[in-house]
Amino acid sequence: MQFHLNGFEPGDPEIQDPAQRVVASGSAGAIPAEVDILIVGCGPAGLTLAAQLSAFPDIKTCIVEQKPGPLLRGQADGVACRTMEMFEAYGFSERVLKEACWINETTFWKPDAAQPDNIVRSGRVQDTEDGLSEFPHVVLNQARVHDFYLDVMRKSPSRLEPYYARRLLDLQIDPAATSGDDAGPHQVTARFERLDSAHEGQIETIKARYVVGCDGARSTVRASIGRTLRGDSANHAWGVMDVLAVTDFPDVRFKSLIQSANHGSIIIIPREGGYLFRLYIELDKLDAGERISNRNITADDLIAAARRIFKPYSLDVKEVPWWSVYEIGQRLCDKFDDVPEADVAKRLPRVFIAGDACHTHSPKAGQGMNVSMQDGFNLGWKLAAVLRKRCAPSLLHSYSAERQAIAKELIDFDREWAALLASSEGFDPAETQGYFVSHGRYTAGTAARYRPSILTGEPTHQHLAKGLTIGMRFHSAPVIRVADAKPVHLGHAVRADGRWRIFAFTGAEDPAAPNSGIRALCDFLGEAQDSPVRKYTPDGEDIDSVIDVRAVFQQHHHALAIEAMPSFLLPGKGRYGLRDYEKMFCAGLTGGNDIFTMRGIDRERGCMVVVRPDQYVAHVLPLDGYGPLTTFFDGFMTQPD
Repeated sequence: MQFHLNGFEPGDPEIQDPAQRVVASGSAGAIPAEVDILIVGCGPAGLTLAAQLSAFPDIKTCIVEQKPGPLLRGQADGVACRTMEMFEAYGFSERVLKEACWINETTFWKPDAAQPDNIVRSGRVQDTEDGLSEFPHVVLNQARVHDFYLDVMRKSPSRLEPYYARRLLDLQIDPAATSGDDAGPHQVTARFERLDSAHEGQIETIKARYVVGCDGARSTVRASIGRTLRGDSANHAWGVMDVLAVTDFPDVRFKSLIQSANHGSIIIIPREGGYLFRLYIELDKLDAGERISNRNITADDLIAAARRIFKPYSLDVKEVPWWSVYEIGQRLCDKFDDVPEADVAKRLPRVFIAGDACHTHSPKAGQGMNVSMQDGFNLGWKLAAVLRKRCAPSLLHSYSAERQAIAKELIDFDREWAALLASSEGFDPAETQGYFVSHGRYTAGTAARYRPSILTGEPTHQHLAKGLTIGMRFHSAPVIRVADAKPVHLGHAVRADGRWRIFAFTGAEDPAAPNSGIRALCDFLGEAQDSPVRKYTPDGEDIDSVIDVRAVFQQHHHALAIEAMPSFLLPGKGRYGLRDYEKMFCAGLTGGNDIFTMRGIDRERGCMVVVRPDQYVAHVLPLDGYGPLTTFFDGFMTQPD
């Protein structure tokens, strides 16, 4: 899919008229007086959170942004494999795949030994290892990612739209909330100043049960709860620019890492549309205490620096749709909510921070936007579960505990990677390439792992599913749907709808047999008094509205009679009690796509794999592990009234 040939145009490239490409967005009128959740900031974290919450019309959500409208260009562009898996849960992965540039290989360039002022290719590697994910690493303008989220919100039951041109003035938490007393539901008050010309200077006040600050590195929400970004600067300055240019550099449509002898480094990121590409350009080292703004750097300065590094290749820049300069620095908050560590047992969080509001780093590893969106995904289903009274409010403490640890790992990785790319410190091209390869799973976003907690079980039975690691994302694999023989990916059953999943992998016996493990499990889940499915599903709702159970068989689908399967796997749903035929799958037995082999499932015993609403493996248990399964859900869920 090619576009941007005659200049950069923001918006949907499938719309031929540039004037029609950008969809009008934003809520008219004043912000509501009271809401359940107030989100401050329409960046990646805020929109991920808002898009998930928009699925619940019984939750009143409001998202407010200081900018006058949606983002149109610039900022982040890397979309990791793990993030693509998340986009599938939100329903727009195919749109991203069609429009984005796929990063297939990465090339490495070093000084020419014969002519050190010139560069030569020193290596080439596959960008991500085979089998790491069903999705590739892609690159797409952050503005388009925002567009897809806004589209999800617009089409949702809530029909959620942001309120633009509002600057947060201050945030106040009811003192009773900090003492642990119940002072009523709307314990946080926020004041906004309107910035639009028709209402400039007007003050609006909103009360909320919970507030989430996704308002960037200079977060007002963070300041209001007394949190501080702590860390240091590496005194390295980099420039970044998106360009439409003519060059004879041969690898301009590959991701390329160039380290010159005397002029610094460049990272080339090919961009969507076939013509646009991004340059990250190393600039001179800053003096102690110096700010990059003091240098008065221009786009022409960046182009001149790039040309020096590119020698002997030419670079004729025709258009620069966006550019910026920044300082390398890694900073992190010690906690991502308003509750001091000493008060966790006594208080519940009311205010949260996500994305750049609680962790900042360099953009060259392509992790900032990706990790920020995972913050929003982690928090969204938890807020929904608490507000819908499906989980105890203490669950909200897990957001900071889980995501702060992940952000700390990102900061450490980014510090090493940024130092390695700073050629002024001395470098070894082979070391750069080796580090890139060895940390491929991390940059793909698939290495994140949550520690044991109320949401993450102990690995007592991990041997039953060696390739589905507790605490890590559910690694999808191909399966065949029994009812219609359609090849699908099992992980794509995990939608961003707040539901838990139990994937029951059957043992070696005939699943239709009266004494089979899967039949006994279905009998327990569907009929037993202490079944978590029965216990936590509200009266009148579909049986899978809280916990969605699906079975995966070892046999070929031709060997199974769907009418002989447990009725629990053919539930009646909706007002007509129509059968759901998408609960049963078989392993793909051709082309090396047997999920039991691919994910190390014990063929003799089978197992249950419990998956969280954000696609992470929460537990692995035997098929007859009814007690531990019940105990696990009892640890954080609440029975409906």
